[in-house]
Amino acid sequence: MLSNVVLWLALLLAVAGLAAAVVVAIVVLRGGGSRAGREAQARLDAEAESLRVRAERLDEDRAALERERAHWSERHDADRAALERDRDSWSARREAEREALDTDRRRWREERDAEHLALDELRQQAQARMAAIAGMSPDEARAEVRDGILHEARLAAAREARGIVDAAKREARQRAAGLIVEAIEHVAAEQTAETVVVMMTLPNDDMKGRIIGREGRNIRAFEQLTGANILIDESQTLLLSCFDPVRREIARLMLEALVADGNIHPARIEHEHVRAQRRIDEVMAQAADDALAEVGIVDLAPELKPLLGRLAFRSSYGQNVLRHLVESAQLAGTIAAELGLDVVRCRRAAFLHDIGKALTPDHQGSHALLGAELLRRHGEDPDIVHAVEAHHDEVEPATVEAVLVQAADAISGSRPGARKESLEAYVERMEQLERIATAKPGVARAFAMQAGHEVRVMVQPTEVGDDEAQLMAREIASEIESSLTYPGQIRVTVIRESRATATAH
Repeated sequence: MLSNVVLWLALLLAVAGLAAAVVVAIVVLRGGGSRAGREAQARLDAEAESLRVRAERLDEDRAALERERAHWSERHDADRAALERDRDSWSARREAEREALDTDRRRWREERDAEHLALDELRQQAQARMAAIAGMSPDEARAEVRDGILHEARLAAAREARGIVDAAKREARQRAAGLIVEAIEHVAAEQTAETVVVMMTLPNDDMKGRIIGREGRNIRAFEQLTGANILIDESQTLLLSCFDPVRREIARLMLEALVADGNIHPARIEHEHVRAQRRIDEVMAQAADDALAEVGIVDLAPELKPLLGRLAFRSSYGQNVLRHLVESAQLAGTIAAELGLDVVRCRRAAFLHDIGKALTPDHQGSHALLGAELLRRHGEDPDIVHAVEAHHDEVEPATVEAVLVQAADAISGSRPGARKESLEAYVERMEQLERIATAKPGVARAFAMQAGHEVRVMVQPTEVGDDEAQLMAREIASEIESSLTYPGQIRVTVIRESRATATAH
C-alpha cells in the first residue's frame, strides 16, 4: 500500500513539473528572451532540479519499501511454513495418543473380561464346594438363604407393627377416655331415683272409709281397673303400689281426683279412670315432643311419637328410658363432633336405639330387633336402622354409627347413679308374672300385685267357667314355680265376674 502512495505522489509531481515547464516555455516564447524570462527560466530550472532530486529520493524510498515488502513476505512465508509443520506435528502426536488410548482401553477391557471369567469360575467352584458341604444344590441354597432373609424381615416387621399397634392402642385409650369424660361432663344428667310406691296423705279418717267402700267394693273396683295395690295404714297415709309406672301414674291421678271430689263409688272410679288415661296420653305426647325438641329431631314419623311417650313412664334398671334416650343422643352428638362424624345422624340413631322397649310388654323378642323392624316400616334411614338393631350385638355392627350408639348407650347406662339392677330385676319379674297369666286362653287382664306376691287374673266369663278358673289358677302357679325364681310364695287369684245391666226410660 505504501509503494502505491509513493507512485501516485511521483506521478503528480511529474505532471506538475511538466505543467510548470509548459508555462515557462510559453512565457519565454512570449518574452522574447528578456531578463524576466531568463529569471523565470532560472527558477524553472531550479524547480526542475529540485523536482528531479525529489523524484530520485522518491525512487530510493520506493526501492526501500519494495525491499522491506519482500523481506516481510519472506518472513510471512517462513512463519506459515513453520505453522504448517507444527500443525502436522501436533496432528501426528494426537493420532499417536489416540491410538495409545485405544490400545490401553482394549487391554483394560480384555483384563476386565479375564477377571470376570476368573471370578465366575471361582464363584462356581465356591458354590460347588458349598453345595458339596451342605448337601444341597446352589438353587436350593439360594432358596434357603432367601427364606431366611424373608423370615427375619417378617419378624422385624411384626415387631415393628406390634409396637405401632400398642402405641396406637395406648393413644386410642387415652383419647377415648378423654372423649367419654368430656361427653359425660357436657350431659351432666341427674341421678336416677325410681320407686314403685307412691305415698299420699289423706285429709281425714272418713276418707279412708270412702276409699274402701261398703264391703270393700270401692277399693276392689279401683284395683281391678288400675292393677295397682292400695295399702292403708292406721294413720292417714295411703300407699299406692304398682310396678308398671303408667298404671301407677293413672292410679295416682285417679286417687287425687277422687279424694278432692269426695264422691267415691265404682261408677265414679270408672269415670276418673277414663279421664286419667286421657291425661296420661296428653302427658306422654308432651314428653315425646319435649324429648324430640331437646335432641333436635323434627321429622319423626307421627306414629312413633306415642311409643316414645310411653317410654317416659318406663324404666330400665331404674333409669327412665326416655331420659336415657335423650342422654344417649347428647353423648353421641358430643363424641361425633369430636371425631368429625355426622352429628345429626349419630344423635338420631342414639335417640331411637331403645324405641323397641315400648313394644316389649306386648310383643316377644329383643327390643333392639323389634325397634329396628318398627323403624324400617316407617322409612327410617338404613344406617340408623342398622345402628338400632346392632346396639346389643344381635346383629354385627357394620358402621361407625352403630359402634358409636353402643358406646353412648354404655356410657349413659354405666355412669354413676344411672341404674339400679335390683329395680330392673324386680320389674322384669313383675312383667314375667303378667306374661305367664295373659298367655292363657280366655284371660282378659292380669295384674301382678303385693310386690309380686300375688297375681290377679281377670277372665272372660263367657269363655272360662268356674271349674276352668280353678284349673287355670293351678296351671299358672305351676308354670310360675318352674320358670321363675322368687322369695316367699306367690298367690294366684283368678276372678270370674259377670255383670247384668238395664236402662230405665
